[in-house]
Amino acid sequence: MELNVSELSFKYPSANKYLLKDIFLRLDNKKIVGLVGDSGVGKSTLCEILSGYITNFEGFLEFEDKPLPQKEFCPVQLIYQHPEKVMNPKWKMKDVLEESWNVDDELLSEFGIQKSWLTRFPQELSGGELQRFSVLRALNPKTKFLIADEMTTMLDAITQVQIIESVLKIVKQRNMGFLLVSHDMDLVNTICDDIIYFEDINGI
Repeated sequence: MELNVSELSFKYPSANKYLLKDIFLRLDNKKIVGLVGDSGVGKSTLCEILSGYITNFEGFLEFEDKPLPQKEFCPVQLIYQHPEKVMNPKWKMKDVLEESWNVDDELLSEFGIQKSWLTRFPQELSGGELQRFSVLRALNPKTKFLIADEMTTMLDAITQVQIIESVLKIVKQRNMGFLLVSHDMDLVNTICDDIIYFEDINGI
């Protein structure tokens, strides 16, 4: 199971210069891969391209030798650094979660989600609490490849460990691919089999 990009370039319409240029990247489900690089170099943009949120790029993107589906569930799921930006503020958390899939009580408990939170709106929860929902949303049973863009930034140290361990357990159980984007080199070195340095793949 592979997620591949080749000759990938991208610039925002309002920009004069390319943010990403001639990127070649081959990822699979055999290794947990870390992606590290300075802030502002384009890591998050690359994650949005890899997961189908940005489609107006140059080059080629394929998952299992096919383009990502546009109208169906995308098998490549992205966990954003800031979950509050991708949740409908008019929906209660139960609806936010069930938009993706119906999560059982065991998983809710494992990710530290209290049932009372399900009846609240996003703005009534902390960033760390919202991120727990964001992670679970991305772990839909149809997900084949998970991309985590600084997903533990909103969490305290103890909760970071708990969430990472729970995610890794599911990734391994389902034989999923996993790309971890993080500035935390201790975390990257601890859980990743390979590390990609962004400056090495971006032709800017």
